[in-house]
Amino acid sequence: MALQPLDLLHGTLDVLVLRTLAWGPMHGYAVSRWIHQRTDGMLEIEDAPLYKALHRLERAGFVSAEWGLSENNRRARYYALTATGKRQLAAEETAWRQYAAAVFKVLEPT
Repeated sequence: MALQPLDLLHGTLDVLVLRTLAWGPMHGYAVSRWIHQRTDGMLEIEDAPLYKALHRLERAGFVSAEWGLSENNRRARYYALTATGKRQLAAEETAWRQYAAAVFKVLEPT
């Protein structure tokens, strides 16, 4: 049976985007590509949810955005993590690690 890309759990996309941007400013396509590569193709982020998340994170003050040129010399909006975003990422990472640990406890045989 071939592995299918995983559906994202509600609330996962924001923490994935914040973690990705912790590596440095990126445009939306680069964020999507980085997540896809980092997860060995298991997570594929579609454009609409990605850009909704980026705009939501920008409105919340977790990321900033500015126009620049992509590697293809095309105009692209680059997103960067703000200081507030770094604090939010730390909080969300802690919560996700605790959540994952709890799920793994349930999945472990007794």
